[in-house]
Formats: sequence, structure tokens, C-alpha cells
Amino acid sequence: AFKLGERDRLRFRGLLPPRRMNLAQQEKRFLNVFRAETSPIRKHIMIEDLHDRNETLYHRILIDHMEEMAPIVYTPTVGQACKEFAKQYRRPRGMYFCAEDRGHMAAMTYNWPNEDVHVIVVTDGSRILGLGDLGANGMGIPIGKLSLYCAAGGIAPHRVLPVVLDCGTDNEELLKDPNYIGMPVRRLHGWEYYQLVEEFMDAVRFRWPNVLVQFEDFSSDKAQILLNKYRDKVLTFNDDIQGTGATTLAGVLGALRAKGEDVTSLGKQRFLIAGAGSAGIGVAQVLMQAMIEQGCTEEESRETFFIVDHNGLLDAAKSSELSPEQAIFARNTDGGMSLIETMKKYKPTILLGLTAVGELFTKDLISEMALNCERPIIFPLSNPTHKAECTAEQAYEWTDGKCIFASGSPFDPVTLKDGRTFYPTQCNNMFVFPGLGLGVTLCGAQTVTDKMLYVAAEALANHVSDEELQSGKVFPNVGTIRDVSHKVACAVVREAARTGQASKLGEKELNDLETFVRSKMYESSMAVVREAARTGQASKLGAKELNDLETFVRSKMYDPVYVPLVEKRALNL
Repeated sequence: AFKLGERDRLRFRGLLPPRRMNLAQQEKRFLNVFRAETSPIRKHIMIEDLHDRNETLYHRILIDHMEEMAPIVYTPTVGQACKEFAKQYRRPRGMYFCAEDRGHMAAMTYNWPNEDVHVIVVTDGSRILGLGDLGANGMGIPIGKLSLYCAAGGIAPHRVLPVVLDCGTDNEELLKDPNYIGMPVRRLHGWEYYQLVEEFMDAVRFRWPNVLVQFEDFSSDKAQILLNKYRDKVLTFNDDIQGTGATTLAGVLGALRAKGEDVTSLGKQRFLIAGAGSAGIGVAQVLMQAMIEQGCTEEESRETFFIVDHNGLLDAAKSSELSPEQAIFARNTDGGMSLIETMKKYKPTILLGLTAVGELFTKDLISEMALNCERPIIFPLSNPTHKAECTAEQAYEWTDGKCIFASGSPFDPVTLKDGRTFYPTQCNNMFVFPGLGLGVTLCGAQTVTDKMLYVAAEALANHVSDEELQSGKVFPNVGTIRDVSHKVACAVVREAARTGQASKLGEKELNDLETFVRSKMYESSMAVVREAARTGQASKLGAKELNDLETFVRSKMYDPVYVPLVEKRALNL
């Protein structure tokens, strides 16, 4: 795409093919090759190779073709990509911290070349999706998440940082693999583990004091402990616990709308949750908090939940074996009751799966639910696809098309024998975390509060149109993800301002928040980039910008385009 003048000034003339191809032409050329490939993992390798060699084109393709690309760069394909991460490793992306780096982490952060990091996604690789301990191979998760932060949330690529906190692995296969890229030692536990996390958190916040740290795919025995330790002290959240909870809440609110019920009727529902790990309990916590926001007492809210793990219905009599968060939802009666027995006795209206146990929801279970509920809400949320508790086809078939369905992994439309066609939607955290991250980093929030998660879920639920609800969809089309992230970010900023956390924003910005947020999202329009630089909008707001804040906010969204390098200094980019 370099013009002749650029090729001369940069001494590229003769080193590139003579025909110029603009961004649109290059996008079309790549897609032609990409779509000829049938293997999802090969497609993932192709798109990540592009990520390594041309970040602008990569993000342009993600933004323009989000519905097609999201399942490739993230769930479900990213699970296989993590399993093959060492095998397919080509070039470094992100940072790795391990036990050998104790005492050096603060200095190490200065090895990262970008000064203005807004978002870090960090994993210790101990529970990658439903695949278990993948150690340092879990780097594929932070990379995939941050690709969505950029493409869906409009945070510029130079402001994100993927991180693996390599605490070892207990995966025997990886320990014996000579090509494994992580430390081939047993996992750290106890005091040594938490000390390593503490040094990492201190190090990244020393260099980037306002950075948002997103914990991702930490094992259940540590995820809640880390969240409890840091959530009220620094800007951080756990996507598996809080992000999944907020996204599920939005789906449930949408499902209630689809049923013709008031969204404030959460406290009148009965929730059967399969899975009492960090994700299952996290979802229950967010739902319970939403009920309290709607006017229910804590006791009334708690009574609506029936949480079942591999030992059966959580039993209050065995509270010593439960975590404090699990104990809140333990029942005084029927402890240990099986999933199907709980279904028969308590007749839930909403069934959620967060077990990573494929086909856990049997025909008997789903059929029993359909007998006692006119329009059952069924969300098998586990990833990747083969770990889903049931498929969309099974859910629609076993309920005779009566259910309202959403899943953690994408499923194709389902046509029943009578000719009716249903369009399942994906309950994917990418509808929440990019907008949440954009909002808290824009306004300078100090913490991510429960109320921020609630308003984020409300904004997402309200974005689903009546037409989408009538067709059985409870989440918006993935192609509208940029607009969803914008609405979520605005809702989060308003809540931060209400509680005095919007330290970076003044009255002028808040008076037209829609435009302000839009202006801060990374866009791919060259005209917008030049105008933002020419008028100084990248660092300062004036009356003109605030008079049309919607446009101003949109103008700041990361939008991948080729910036002429010879003009870069003049543009002050």
C-alpha cells in the first residue's frame, strides 16, 4: 500500500512488488485464501500469522467480519490453539513471568516497549476453558481476549498486554514434552504462589498505575481468592466469575423479555445451576446481586438457587468442605440430591450449565423441565463446543421448540421435523468485557464494582431488539458488537460517575457521554485519525467535541487503517 513517495523516502522502491494494493484489496485477497480453508485450527493459524505481520489488516478484518472471525480467534477454536500453542509457536507476543523472575518483575515491565498500557489480560494457564491445566500454552487466551478488546471494544493495540504467569504445570503430558515452552516443573501452591502473583501485581501497577488487570482462566481454588484480595484495592476483575455472570444475567433478562415477563421478576424464577466452580458460583453471585438491586432481600434471593456439583445439591451440612462462596448457596434440605431429582422436585424455570461436562443435560432432564415449564430457559455455557452440556438441536428437539436457548459456544440454526427453524445465540463474554474495560479505563475508575457489572448487563440486554427476541435470540448479532461495547462502556462510565469514580472526566464530558466514549474507540477511518490529531482530540476535549459527543467518541475508537509513514510526524501520531 506504500505510495511511490513513501517508497523513495523509506528506501522501499524495488523491494516491494510494483502494484499498490490498498487496505480493502488486501482484505479481500486474504479472505479469499482464508475461506478456501476448511479446518478451524488452520484458519486460526492463518489469521494469527496475519496478526504477527500486519496488525492493521488483522484488526480491520476482525472488525469488518466479527461474526465470522470471533469463533476462530476465540472460542471455540482457541481451545485447540492453546493445546497446540508450543507446536505452532512462531514469534513472541506478550510477556511471561515465572518463579525465576522473583525480585526482577518491576524491572522486567520496562522491557515492554509501549508506555501507555490500559488493559492487561493475565492467566496462569491452570484452567484453560474446559480443557484443564495447559500451563504456558494458555497464552492463546490472553492474546485472543485482547484481540476482541481491540476489535470489539475499540482499545488500540498498543494499549493492551497479554501475560502468562508461569507457575509451573501439573499436566504430565506437558512435563514430559521436550517442546513445551513453559517451566517444566510442578505448579506452585500456597504462600509461594500468592507471593508470585503479588509481585506481578505490584510490578505492573508500578509502571502503569491506572491499568486494568483482567484475571483469566485461573483454577477455581485460586480464582475467587485472588478476586477477593484485589477487587476492592485495584482496578481488576475476573472474567470467568464476573464477566460470565454479567453476560449470563443479560441473557436471562433478555429471555424474560422473550417470555413476556417483566425483567424485574428475577426473584420469582428458580435457577438450577450445574457446576459449583468459580464460574457457576460467580454467575449465581451476579444474579443474586441483581435480585437485590431489584428489591429482593438476600435471603429471598438465595432461596431461588439450586446449585449441583458432582456430589449433588450443595449441602449446608457439609459446609466445612465448601468454599465461603459455595456455602452461601448450600441448602439445609435435600443436600446431595442429584441433578435429575432436583429438577423433578423443585421444577426450575432456568437451567444453566457451567460444568465443562459434555452432554450432561440428558433427554430425561430436558424433557422433565419442559413438562413443568411452558418456556424453559436453557443455557449450556461450557466451552469449547464438545464440552457443552447439550447442543442447540437437542434442547429444541427435547422441548418441542419451546425453550429459550443460548450457549457458550456457537451453534448453527436448527430446523425441526415440522419445518420450524430456530436461531440459537451465543452467551459469550465478549459482549461485556470489551465495553466494561473501555469504560473503566476511560473514566479512571479505581475498582470494578458489582453495580458496574449490573448496569453492563442491563445495557447489553436492552440492546437486543424486539425482532431478535421474537426469533428466539436473547443476545444481539455479533456483527453489532462495536455498538454493544459502546453502550456498555457508557453505562459503566455513568455508574462510575455516580459513585465518584470517574476521576478522568469532567462535567463537559459527562454531559454528552455517548459521543465522548465513541470518540475514544479505535477506528479505522484515516480521516478520523487525521482530524483527531489535527484538532488535538487525542488528549483534550473542547466545546466543539462536546457538542456532538456521540461522533467524538466514535472518532476515538481504534479503527485499523494504513497511516502514511512519511506523514506520521506531521500528524503527531
